[in-house]
Amino acid sequence: MSLLSRINAAERSQADHRAIAIWLACVAALVFIMVVVGGLTRLTESGLSITEWKPVTGALPPMSEEHWQAEFDLYRQIPQYQLINKGMSLAEFKTIYWWEWSHRFLGRLIGLAFFVPFVWFLVRRRVERALVPRLVFLFVLGGMQGVLGWWMVMSGLTERTEVSQYRLAAHLGLATLIYMALVWTVLDLMRGKATRALDGIAKAALALVIFVFLQTILGAFVAGLRAGAVYNTWPLMDGAWLPEGLMRISPLWHNFFENHLTVQFQHRIAAYLLLLATLWHWFAARRTPAAQGAALLTLAIVAQAALGIWTVLWAVPIPLGAAHQAGALIVLTVALAHAHRLMR
Repeated sequence: MSLLSRINAAERSQADHRAIAIWLACVAALVFIMVVVGGLTRLTESGLSITEWKPVTGALPPMSEEHWQAEFDLYRQIPQYQLINKGMSLAEFKTIYWWEWSHRFLGRLIGLAFFVPFVWFLVRRRVERALVPRLVFLFVLGGMQGVLGWWMVMSGLTERTEVSQYRLAAHLGLATLIYMALVWTVLDLMRGKATRALDGIAKAALALVIFVFLQTILGAFVAGLRAGAVYNTWPLMDGAWLPEGLMRISPLWHNFFENHLTVQFQHRIAAYLLLLATLWHWFAARRTPAAQGAALLTLAIVAQAALGIWTVLWAVPIPLGAAHQAGALIVLTVALAHAHRLMR
């Protein structure tokens, strides 16, 4: 192959990488929006308004008053209506229905936004062979997320008035992992593939990514139990630094997932530890090429912590709750970009 041919091939490869990166970035943006809308369905208590899973026909909302009434009649059979929303009007039901329908519609849209361009890129032979398994795996994860979402909803249709916090955490956890994988793939395509953490600074940056992810899961348990709506003081909880009742439930391990006080307390403590770890990382990286990324990550986490305090003090109003969930994904994005840069 001549030098000119090799240059042309390299340019085509770079162009393909840019095109695929833009496509995946758009899909990641849709996942970001879907996670925030999912948080809003939780905050507005809308997640159980659609009591059936119809992957194809459910893409269309009710088209007549008769259809609306049928959906409402199904909702009136579940415990959430009978024990909490009894007497709700059809107009009020429509409000919560549209939130849940929008969330499910975004899931379908993401599936199409991924699948159709993927097939097009494959047919045009613009996806390098090494990238194909990763993209297929991402598509499979997306399908699993849909199944997991319905499994979560099922937990609130018979004996509970809301979904299980365990299933909610699993649903959010998988959505977050999909988002992380999309962002990392975009960074690989735009910057060059990440290899491995070669020094302590890079390993610490990767550890912070994992820490932020775990803190997001702890936040899911707070949301699942609505634990943010109680103990709305800061820095004390229930008038103490170490409040009574942290380990009141038996068996002991249930407290970490079912005790409102313990669940909010551990989310707070994890936030403090994450902030301290990030400050240490910034201090260690201040005289290295990683200084700017470490400083940006520190600022993002400080802002998210301040937003979390504000959210608790105001007993989780819907706008602040949604902003806090969006903030978690923004922090995660900054952490991923910082770690990826150090692992190239």
